[in-house]
Amino acid sequence: DVQLQASGGGSVQTGGYRRLSCVASGFIFRTTTMAWDRQVPGKGRERVAHITYSGQTHYYEDSAKGRFTISRDNAKNTVYLEMNSLKPDDTGVYYCAAMHTYDYYWYPRGEYDYWGQGTQVTVSS
Repeated sequence: DVQLQASGGGSVQTGGYRRLSCVASGFIFRTTTMAWDRQVPGKGRERVAHITYSGQTHYYEDSAKGRFTISRDNAKNTVYLEMNSLKPDDTGVYYCAAMHTYDYYWYPRGEYDYWGQGTQVTVSS
């Protein structure tokens, strides 16, 4: 069975740090683009970042640039999202997703093949 197990969420104060992890199983991880999306209360789900299969190309949503870093370890079937200088607007449920592709383009949520269960991040002021 395909699984994406996200972890690392929690409560943090403004300016704090969290590292999210997502461990994949049940598919060939190294052939996928991996993404982190965020569901913010009262708003839709937005793409925070993605990383291509090789780790050489990244995308960041504007508010994440300079504060968040996405990375992957293909030997461990794991993708990470390091979040620095957290703000209350970063509060939400963070989901990891996988899509089988060798290109580097941004794709909408519906194009992704697999989704994890989400991990809650709460940033207090």
